[in-house]
Order: sequence, then structure tokens, then C-alpha cells
Amino acid sequence: MENEIWFRPLVWMDYRLAVLFLVIIPLIMLMWAFVQKAEAIQRLLTIYWRVSSLLAITVYLMIAGFPLSFLSGLTARILIPIGLWFWVDLNDEIEYYPRGVLKFVFSAWRWAVSLYCILGAIATLPFFNCAFSTDAFKTPYCQVWLEAPLLFKDYFHYNSKPGFLGFLGIVGLIIYVLSLGYFMLFRLGKQGRSAIQQ
Repeated sequence: MENEIWFRPLVWMDYRLAVLFLVIIPLIMLMWAFVQKAEAIQRLLTIYWRVSSLLAITVYLMIAGFPLSFLSGLTARILIPIGLWFWVDLNDEIEYYPRGVLKFVFSAWRWAVSLYCILGAIATLPFFNCAFSTDAFKTPYCQVWLEAPLLFKDYFHYNSKPGFLGFLGIVGLIIYVLSLGYFMLFRLGKQGRSAIQQ
């Protein structure tokens, strides 16, 4: 069965890249921007963490073995680049921010993450059926994506049951969807593409 999944190393590489590009680097940059008092970068990174929280929710859904996790993971990869480039006022502030290492690293990261998420979304499209077919979800073809989340559980939640972690994932997903819905229906019309609340 191990040999059946030829793309297993690619799946694990994707998770490693996600930890690096989507967790470690933005966390360091947020602290860096706070120290440098780079408010526009701070605001954009705060928005990024709100949007990318869907990836954390996806991990918990995968731990519980919910097929819905494939849909939430794909949605997160689509929403992250949008969240990084949507705000006209922040884009302008960052463009005119004084040149320096922070601005260069942030800009490089923003482009790299956008490209990574877009390519990742395209690469996961062949697995879209895993979200809607129970039979497909149970195959090694889909189950290989659950290996890293289950290892995460073993390291950080070894005393917790998958069902409980899945429940937390569902609660998180409901809160996320309600927050996104509220933004789309009420706040977007008022503030448009401005990150500063009117």
C-alpha cells in the first residue's frame, strides 16, 4: 500500500512548505513589524492570520476524518492570496513604506505565498472528489492527506480523541463562515477595499 501512493513525498513536502511559509515566516514578520512599528504590514499580517486560520481548522477536520476538510483546505488556498492583495489602502501604504529589509522580506513573502497557494489550489483540484464521495475519501489516494494532521495530533493532542478535535474544527468552521458572511454582506459594502473600518 505504501508503494501505491507515488505522490506521498509531495504531500509531505506541501505540509512542510505550509508550516514554513504560512506559519513560521509570517509569525516572525509580525513580531518584526511590531518592533519596527510598521503599522500597514502589521495590519495586513493580522488580516492574513484571520484568513489563514481556515488552514488550522482544516487540520482539525482532517484529524477527525471529515471529508469536508478537502473543501475547506482548497478554500483557504484561494482566500489567502485574496486577503493579502485585496486592500487598496494597505497596498498603497506598503508601496510607499521606506525601503529596507523588512519591506523586501515582506514583499517577497507575499508574492511567494500567493504563488504557493495558487499552485497548491491547482494541485489539490484532482482530490476535490475526496470532499464529496465517501468511497473516494476512504481510498489511500485521499487518506494520504490525513497523515500529517494525524502526526500533528500525536505530537500536540496525544491525549485527545479525534472526534473531540473534529468538534473543535466544526465549531471553528462555523465561526469562520459566519464571520466571513458578516464581512461579505455588511462590512464590504461600507468599507469597500479599505482595511480601515469606516
